[in-house]
Amino acid sequence: MFILMGVFFLLNIPVFMANFTDPVCFWRINLNEIQDEYLGLTCAFILAAVQKPIEKDYFNKTLNFLKTTKNHKYALALAFAMDEINRNPDLLPNMSLIIRYTLGRCDGKTVIPTPYLFHKKTKSPIPNYFCNEETMCSFLLTGTHWEVSLSFWKYLDSFLSPRILQLTYGPFSSIFSDDEQYPYLYQMAPKDTSLALAMVSFILYFSWNWIGLVIPDDDQGNQFLLELKKQSENKEICFAFVKMISVDYVYLEPEIEMYYKQIVMSSSNVIIIYEEKDNFFDLIFRMWEPPVLQRIWITTKQWNCPTSKRDITHGTFYGSLTFLPHHGEISGFKNFVQTWFNLSNKDLYLVMPEWKYFKYEGSASNCKILKNNSSDASFDWLMEQKFDMTFSENSHNIYNAVHAIAHALHEMNLQQVDNQAIDNGKGASSHCLKVHSFLRKTHFTNPLGDKVIMKQRVITQEDYDIFHFGNLSQHLGIKLKLGKFSPYFSHGRHFHLYVDMIEVATGSRKMPSSVCSAECSPGFRRLWKEGMAACCFVCSPCPENEISNETNMDQCVNCPEYQYANTEQNKCIQKGVTFLSYEDPLGMALALMAFCFSAFTAVVLCVFVKHHDTPIVKANNRILSYILLISLMSCFLCSFFFIGHPNRATCVLQQITFGIVFTVAVSTVLAKTVTVVLAFKVTDPGRRLRNFLVSGTPNYIIPICSLLQCVLCAIWLAVSPPFVDIDEHTLHGHIIIVCNKGSVTAFYCVLGYLACLALGSFTLAFLAKNLPDTFNEAKFLTFSMLVFFSVWVTFLPVYHSTKGKVMVAVEIFSILASSAGMLGCIFAPKIYIILMRPERNSTQKIKEKSYF
Repeated sequence: MFILMGVFFLLNIPVFMANFTDPVCFWRINLNEIQDEYLGLTCAFILAAVQKPIEKDYFNKTLNFLKTTKNHKYALALAFAMDEINRNPDLLPNMSLIIRYTLGRCDGKTVIPTPYLFHKKTKSPIPNYFCNEETMCSFLLTGTHWEVSLSFWKYLDSFLSPRILQLTYGPFSSIFSDDEQYPYLYQMAPKDTSLALAMVSFILYFSWNWIGLVIPDDDQGNQFLLELKKQSENKEICFAFVKMISVDYVYLEPEIEMYYKQIVMSSSNVIIIYEEKDNFFDLIFRMWEPPVLQRIWITTKQWNCPTSKRDITHGTFYGSLTFLPHHGEISGFKNFVQTWFNLSNKDLYLVMPEWKYFKYEGSASNCKILKNNSSDASFDWLMEQKFDMTFSENSHNIYNAVHAIAHALHEMNLQQVDNQAIDNGKGASSHCLKVHSFLRKTHFTNPLGDKVIMKQRVITQEDYDIFHFGNLSQHLGIKLKLGKFSPYFSHGRHFHLYVDMIEVATGSRKMPSSVCSAECSPGFRRLWKEGMAACCFVCSPCPENEISNETNMDQCVNCPEYQYANTEQNKCIQKGVTFLSYEDPLGMALALMAFCFSAFTAVVLCVFVKHHDTPIVKANNRILSYILLISLMSCFLCSFFFIGHPNRATCVLQQITFGIVFTVAVSTVLAKTVTVVLAFKVTDPGRRLRNFLVSGTPNYIIPICSLLQCVLCAIWLAVSPPFVDIDEHTLHGHIIIVCNKGSVTAFYCVLGYLACLALGSFTLAFLAKNLPDTFNEAKFLTFSMLVFFSVWVTFLPVYHSTKGKVMVAVEIFSILASSAGMLGCIFAPKIYIILMRPERNSTQKIKEKSYF
């Protein structure tokens, strides 16, 4: 089976079951050999109308010599159309169409070039006189190449114009579009005005964008290239190569080798072949090795698939997708051929290589049977089936040309009857002018249901049938109708596909791709480098926190504020909300530490209250000791404002409480230090400093210092108070809720003020460290301030190097560490003596020996 097409999903283009009133499955017997020297045969006919009936075996006698030639299909179409008209009593009554001459290479033996037939020294094949009174204007049918038609026209224009009207049945050529230069020449083939649109629509449906193009190097090829580029514009379709093959060098081995190398080296898997000359590319493909054939070919002609010069089977030749103008199917053609050749059904298979099709419903299922059977079984099975035969594209043009001639003559005869006007032998020239005036205005619907418009300047958009061609074996070819294209289909959907026939033609559900660059999957974006085609790009990952959720996106998009990109960067995920909570291990550990230190401070306070009359408690002012213990307990407890979900109240309290209670604690240490210094300076009763110590002046340091801190905090709250802030960037995938300090300057002013108080306490305590030991705790105060400084100096760089809840944890840890340092340095030695060495906590022992 042919591996050519893949899955057709029900997306934008409707996919239908095949309409079995039209044939969808065709087959033919391939000829054993197609001689290369006959690939360019042409055939021309001169027709006329006579006012008498013709014999029943007229065509058998007239065209008998064509039965064994390659051009018999043109003679068959001509004879079938003329016989159809001659037997029709409603069209051209009392007149018959006849064949006057056959010209060119109709016999398959004449190899004289057509221009030589018109040489002055050569007997003219077209007589410049018609003495038979039964005929007036004659009609010349020429094909299949425009060069041949042009040669005939030049001869007619010189000698016989306008006594013969010329109709061409070959492909449409823009050369003959000028009515003034070729007034008596008609092209039966329609202009391919919608072919480029059909191919581009088909290519886009399968997401192909890397296409090879092979066209003839002539006006027709250039015109098609312009149309194809116009339809491809802004549709991301690029051409891997555009190879224009010159007709003059197509048969040269070096040129063929060059074409082969360019196609086989291309990365494109889809190649468009636009050819207008019969078998133009057939000759080239017979000389190529199988690997180059492993492509998807989109063509405009029915190929003679390679069968004899290479062992090319369906395993190496994928077949072709061919766009052919839509035509209604002919009924009765098979019977006409059988009558002409006097053949049975079985003999017709072997003699006639034309395409045949099943005449009844079930064509798709019969195609499955045909493809699944072996070659011999297929032949035997086909012999038992009812079938009919089809026309080639040129045969359709001949058929329409004959009907156009008949309609023009019929309309002219009707007008002559109505006007009682009778031509009294003014000659063929006058008669041709009249026929020409009718022919150029002729438009009709032929028996096949096709509309035929003879006016050359009327541009119509053609419908196309989409066929899949291939070989079941070396001798059996198959053609499947996959769908139909029409620019007139509604809703901009230009073609319908027959899903059941596609499955028959497909050996695999995987569609071969043809792209310059593999598509960029979600999470990537396309980037183009200099010099690259629009279809060729590189895939680059999206930047951080940007996504692309579709394939082949040119730009990535930022995730919304409260979302973040997942690892694959193809979708945004809602960010999780996080803060330093009690459930967090870090928050839980800090809360436990704060609680334990608070409890320990409360125990110390209770011990001091219980032993308030002992010398060690009364030393250095027990009231200051109580105040210091309470302030340190408050320092530990203020840590709880930093843990838990932040809100406006906690954000304000955590900073203000921290600043004030630490000010009270440090100012209390300062007061105790001043008390120690004064105590040693006033041992002389006559000194004035004694009054300061006795009156309790050092105790005023605490409210004064605390008041100044309160003023700073009030200014902070007035100018830029702390508030709840959202940190979206620190932790990927999370929104961290933290307390923003508002004014950073105010925060550092509070810290600076505390540092000044601590520095004053440290200085005084350091100066008093050498005083007598008896009532001196200056050394412990010095160590406590040293610990305080160490903690907060370390805090600053660490604090600024962290973000989010870790930064909050650093601040809590600094509060706990500095508070615990003061508690331990100042009160741990006293508690040790009170609880563990109570014998030393007496006035007598103190007098005997200093303990501090």
